[in-house]
Amino acid sequence: MNSNYNKLTKEEEYIIEHKGTEAPYSGTYDDFYEEGIFTCKRCGTPLYSSKDKFNSGCGWPSFDDELPNGIKRNIDKDGRRVEIVCANCGGHLGHVFEGEGITEKNTRHCVNSLSIKFEPKKQDEVSYAFFAGGCFWGVEYFFNKTKGVIEATSGFMGGKLENPTYEDICYKNTGHLEVVQVKYNNAEISYKELAKLFFEIHNPEQKNGQGPDIGSQYLSAIFVSNEDEKKIIEDLIAQLKSKGYKIATKILNVEKFYKAESYHQHYYEKNGKTPYCHVYKKRF
Repeated sequence: MNSNYNKLTKEEEYIIEHKGTEAPYSGTYDDFYEEGIFTCKRCGTPLYSSKDKFNSGCGWPSFDDELPNGIKRNIDKDGRRVEIVCANCGGHLGHVFEGEGITEKNTRHCVNSLSIKFEPKKQDEVSYAFFAGGCFWGVEYFFNKTKGVIEATSGFMGGKLENPTYEDICYKNTGHLEVVQVKYNNAEISYKELAKLFFEIHNPEQKNGQGPDIGSQYLSAIFVSNEDEKKIIEDLIAQLKSKGYKIATKILNVEKFYKAESYHQHYYEKNGKTPYCHVYKKRF
């Protein structure tokens, strides 16, 4: 036996290696409907999605579809039934029946619970990124339209005053930048993809602000939380410089983020307008 296979109990060996059948209504996954995928108990190959599981009333887990490249079909020794096995290791799963009309797909994979293992759906993992690219209205606008972004929030970071207001930032030289906090699902979009977008929705070459907005609070900067993020930004800046861009974007360490007043949030959507100093320009 392949040393990389999972160790099986005697009952699992009987089913998987010797093509046995567990008693109906006895399996763990017969009346089981959590969200996730089912893999081969012996080798771990993904076989079925919980989305395709249904209650057939037969006493064994039933699926009306399979995951790509997971299942292999063989004519049973009796010449009548069709056996299903794991396409990777050949482990016995059960039998497949067609034409019963139970579901729209007209197929029923009748599977032994002991042949499979359930892996629950991974919870969405939330991460945060912080970008300063001029007026936060426009930066927030583009990130909020990006798939994988849960919420983009306008605010301030990098200054010396606690709990600053917008008026403080504008008139008291607090040292803060207008920053957008991007809350995102890192299973759907990566930090690198977000950073690429940032470099493409503002002018990273402008040193004194962004478009007509001039001043220290409008500088281009990325606040990084760790060395991995810093390395990603350094690599992207190197790519842009190799293309002739003179990048002014600063790399700074994350500090406390202060959310801006409510009237700044979703500003363009609330006012039925579009960004006046932020446009998308492909750079990568």
